[in-house]
Amino acid sequence: MSYKIVVDSCCDLPAEYKNDPRFEFVPLILQVGDSVIVDDDTFDQADYLAKVAASEDCPKTACPSPDLFVKAYQTDADDIYVVTLTSKLSGSYNSALLAKNIYHEEYGEKNIYIADSLSASCGEALIALKIAELADKGLKFEEIIPEIEAYRDEMLTYFVLDSLDALRKNGRLTGMKALVASTLSIKPVCYGLKGEIVQKAQGIGIRKALVKMTELVASEIKNPEEKRLMISHVNCFERAAVVRDLIMKKVPFKDAIIVDTAGVSTTYAADGGIIVTC
Repeated sequence: MSYKIVVDSCCDLPAEYKNDPRFEFVPLILQVGDSVIVDDDTFDQADYLAKVAASEDCPKTACPSPDLFVKAYQTDADDIYVVTLTSKLSGSYNSALLAKNIYHEEYGEKNIYIADSLSASCGEALIALKIAELADKGLKFEEIIPEIEAYRDEMLTYFVLDSLDALRKNGRLTGMKALVASTLSIKPVCYGLKGEIVQKAQGIGIRKALVKMTELVASEIKNPEEKRLMISHVNCFERAAVVRDLIMKKVPFKDAIIVDTAGVSTTYAADGGIIVTC
């Protein structure tokens, strides 16, 4: 059976998959001051970060319209799998779900499965790549769904950011009941808990926070030899490489990948941010 994987633009896939016909990206919209930017393959991270640094306004994002998802569903593929940014932080999942209902009403029945990633960035990417792996093995649509949900529910998402301002000002930190980072020197180690952001630990300075994050990953991961480690970064490849090396010294993952962030993840993780999923 042929398949297509539809992802929103918060999904930070490795570069080699960006033009892979099995994948289709549905863009979110970014806004910095008076600038409105479509988060697609024209996104220029350096230019965007410069706009953010120069603006007095906090950058914002808007989820894709259902119409954009409906267009993505219009394919000859037998099965459609959709992976979205966590529904706890974005309307992308609900938009994709509404689009599924619209598609069925206007075009008839089709296998469409929408996965709420309960994550973001490289977390979405891991789920999308797992779907492709299972589909390429020949598993049927109804067999892939429970496999993906079990995979998602076991997945870990951690991040350490230089700045939480974009998340805080856009109301994405409601799960963090007590933010202990009262000074610039304290960096929280944040964790995705059922799609919400919570604080798991902290470090004095970015380096100690990153080391603490690697320790948490090593202590909590299950069956790492069967899993892929993915790290996304905002304009800090060297920092991401250090995190990868620290984790791989502790844990025998089958593979480790570093990816650049596109627009949505760049907006919320901010310059210097590191996201780890596995």
